[in-house]
Amino acid sequence: MPDKPENRQLAGLASMALAAFFFSLMSLQVKLVGTRLPNQEIVLVRSLLTLVLTLAALWRAGVSPWGRARGLLILRGLTGFGALSCFFYSVTHLPLAEATVIQFTNPVLTALLASLFLRELLDRTVLLGTITSLTGVLLIARPAIAFGAWSSEVDTGTAVIALCGALLTAAAYVCVRGLARTDHPLVVILYFPLVSVPAAAVWGVPGWVWPTPWEWVLLAGMGIATQLGQIFLTRGLYRESAGRATSISYLQLVFATLWGLFFFAEVPAPATWLGAALIVGGSLLAARYPSRQPGAPMATGRAAPPGAR
Repeated sequence: MPDKPENRQLAGLASMALAAFFFSLMSLQVKLVGTRLPNQEIVLVRSLLTLVLTLAALWRAGVSPWGRARGLLILRGLTGFGALSCFFYSVTHLPLAEATVIQFTNPVLTALLASLFLRELLDRTVLLGTITSLTGVLLIARPAIAFGAWSSEVDTGTAVIALCGALLTAAAYVCVRGLARTDHPLVVILYFPLVSVPAAAVWGVPGWVWPTPWEWVLLAGMGIATQLGQIFLTRGLYRESAGRATSISYLQLVFATLWGLFFFAEVPAPATWLGAALIVGGSLLAARYPSRQPGAPMATGRAAPPGAR
């Protein structure tokens, strides 16, 4: 018997919840190994795992790995490498909830970049979402120059790096949207590790710190959690509308808060909760607005959780 629509929707929501769980688990494991291992070493290991898995998928699919729009493919790889490096750094040096919620500004930043580079129409709703989300980031960072005695204990420089990670994530998504017209999805995925492996090796190999057996377990778990997150994310988006799927993806913030509390005794300040609410609200405004290029059919945008690169 064919699946009933309500069963498909329930399965889609469950898949998105599992994706949020596994992506948050990836962030937790990055933070745990990041207390001793260098940032670029973690990026290198993550990229090598992605490279092996993607090459195997390309071989099974019988798809040529080289692609057509190679300049844009390389740019997609560079932006993905920068985004992952910034995100891993912020996860290691910021409370887990704060690092995760700043990364979730990527939907509004993607909408802005898509309007600039893909000529997608930009609505006032998206601009409102952008202002709302960036106000939330300001409340989380609360730099001393603006807030004085009410400044946050969060390092402003690290918060800026986290925001740069979200911006580079948005740039990578815009590249992917441009490549949708020319290249196979697996080829687009492949160019992330093709660029990030040698780039991360430049810094990761000279400063290599040999992981302990437990750290190897965490690094392997990071790769497995990322892969499972990608699988459940894809299943969820096949079964559920983009708007509702985006809403469920914000469960990752809940998981990140719980991991931070249980593993690192991180209790978000009241201003952080308010900032998180503004970021989520602004991102949902941007993600639910149907963006399109002039003369093109409408297409609903959506947020992608950290790790979905």
